[in-house]
Amino acid sequence: MNKVGQGDTIAAYRFSVAPMLDCTDRHFRVLMRQISSRALLYSEMVVAQALHHTDNRSRLLDFDDIEKPIALQVGGNDPTLLADAARLAQDWGYDEINLNVGCPSQRVQTGNFGACLMAKPELVARCVEAMVKAGSLPVTVKHRIGIDNLDSDNLLTAFVDQVAAAGAHRFTIHARKAWLKGLNPRLNRTVPPLQYNRIIALKQRRPHLVIELNGGLNTPDDCLSALKGCDGAMVGRAVYNHPMRWVDVDHLIFGEAPRRILVSNVVERLVPHASLHLQRGGRLWDLCRHLVNLVKGVRDARRWRRELSKRTQDKRADLNILEEAKRQLEDVGL
Repeated sequence: MNKVGQGDTIAAYRFSVAPMLDCTDRHFRVLMRQISSRALLYSEMVVAQALHHTDNRSRLLDFDDIEKPIALQVGGNDPTLLADAARLAQDWGYDEINLNVGCPSQRVQTGNFGACLMAKPELVARCVEAMVKAGSLPVTVKHRIGIDNLDSDNLLTAFVDQVAAAGAHRFTIHARKAWLKGLNPRLNRTVPPLQYNRIIALKQRRPHLVIELNGGLNTPDDCLSALKGCDGAMVGRAVYNHPMRWVDVDHLIFGEAPRRILVSNVVERLVPHASLHLQRGGRLWDLCRHLVNLVKGVRDARRWRRELSKRTQDKRADLNILEEAKRQLEDVGL
């Protein structure tokens, strides 16, 4: 793995923001770009079947250039449909395409994809092979260390070996097993114990593979610790719920010069994006619902969040509200 300080040679996956349903839409990704210019950002999961049948692919795939580097995450179990998704991802300008083999939700299980595919490594391999052959984008896989009683180092290694042989470029592994029955997605992110040692041991057994660790990483220091044993660190809820915690990530992980980033800076830089979104017929709330997590732990933070939420949910909300919110932050030095 490249060392911090080598600039552009450090791969974007060294630090990435996980795909999260109802969170990592294009507005949050633009917000996150004000905090890190180097992190690899992911789309929300797009179901390959929906992508194939929709009359409005732009709604599912569009992004702004500022969001790059960006990966499209897809869910599905049909190699043909997933190959189509890989071609579309390349045509749209994505940097990577990622196959979801980690989501344990009942809806995803009903569609026979997500985490339940860990029981079918041969099918995952066929899907990956079809995606690889469809174009030139790197194809990556996000999965768990195991599911239900299919949970051993031998099974994990066999899964990774078979999928790697099919052409997978990188493995992002959530350091928890998933219980497909009895735990909902939220509990599956917290109840099964974290087992970082198993992912680090897999990397040691397969040093030629690119292994990224996900799960329970709450601070930049946690990520730096993970990078001692793995090639990349992926963070989800801790980034979404505390975006300003990560303002030093480009310096600490990618070796960039330190920057001082204030919350007011972030809001100010979002104004052009908000303006364009309103011109497209969108609502200010689509963006501002992500801003409420920017201010926490300071006096009047709750009032600022409450006022911003109330005012931007009005269909008539305009940029003046965002400008005023920025001035309020500047007045208190944030």
